[in-house]
Amino acid sequence: MELVIFIGLQGSGKSTFFSTHFAANHEHISKDLFPNNKKPSRRQAQLMETAFQAQLSVVVDNTNPTREERKSIIELGCKYDASVVGYYFESQVSQCRDRNQQRQGKARVPDVAIYSTIKKLEPPSYAEGFHKLFYVRIVSKSTFEVSDWIEDEVIDG
Repeated sequence: MELVIFIGLQGSGKSTFFSTHFAANHEHISKDLFPNNKKPSRRQAQLMETAFQAQLSVVVDNTNPTREERKSIIELGCKYDASVVGYYFESQVSQCRDRNQQRQGKARVPDVAIYSTIKKLEPPSYAEGFHKLFYVRIVSKSTFEVSDWIEDEVIDG
C-alpha cells in the first residue's frame, strides 16, 4: 500500500500526472473535489483512512507546499504502514500561470493563489518521513520526466 503526496504550484501538472501515472491503481484525493466543505483537511483525512482500511493506495493531489501541511498526511500514512512517496513538481511561476490560463471555469485559480503558494513552497525532505522522493518536470503537454530526488538540489525559477 502506498501514499503518494504531490507537492507543487497550481498549474504545475499534478492532476494530469495523476491521470497518466496513477489513475488506474490509486485512489485520487484532492481538496479540489470538495470545495464547499468547511473542513477540507478533515474530509481529506477521512477519505485517506477509508482507503487505507480497504488496503488501497492513495494519491493526495494538492499543492501541499509546507512541511507543516504535509506532516499530518505523512503521519496518517505511517499509521497504516503505507510506503510514503513524494513527487515534487517543477514550479516555475510563469509556466504555471500560462497553464492555469488554459483552464476553464472553476479549475482556473487567480494568479494571486499561485504567487501565495510559491512564497510558502518548501521542498520536501526525507527527514519529513518520506520513503522515496522524486522530481517531476513537464516535457510536453502530457509527457513528464521523473528523476530521483537529490536533497538540497531544487531546480526551480
